[in-house]
Amino acid sequence: MAVRLVNVHGDRHILQALVMLNTSSLTLKRLAALVWYIGVVVLLTKSSGLFLDAGRSGAGSLWVMLAVLSGLVIGWIKAKYLFVKVCNRNLKRINALKQPMLWQFYRLRFFVFLALMVSLGAYLSRLVQGDYLMLIALAVVELSVATALLVSSHCFWRE
Repeated sequence: MAVRLVNVHGDRHILQALVMLNTSSLTLKRLAALVWYIGVVVLLTKSSGLFLDAGRSGAGSLWVMLAVLSGLVIGWIKAKYLFVKVCNRNLKRINALKQPMLWQFYRLRFFVFLALMVSLGAYLSRLVQGDYLMLIALAVVELSVATALLVSSHCFWRE
């Protein structure tokens, strides 16, 4: 959808362009779910790579398996006590919107937080290279977030 803001005849054209960005609550929920699942895929891929790097850097397979199990358990706990609440709060906010706009599937602060976390994750991934204990620790954190996102995603489909 292309939006052209041409102010030839006053603010009427700007308002018409903004009206074109109106959408339904269902569309916003689907976009929110899409971002949620993209996070799952990215973090699972990244944590898998970190676990493999840890194995190549000298971590024993037992340590890697225990770390994977830890990431899954921590993720389930995060989902139950934090992510489900965050997801439900966002869905409630979406339902309360009177005129949903396409960009309102998350708040601006969510996107700022997401950008900071992606940047921090990229920085830490470079920082821990070669140190298998730190690789495992970072992989556990990333796997736990991926698990929490996946487990809590059922919130999107209950409505």
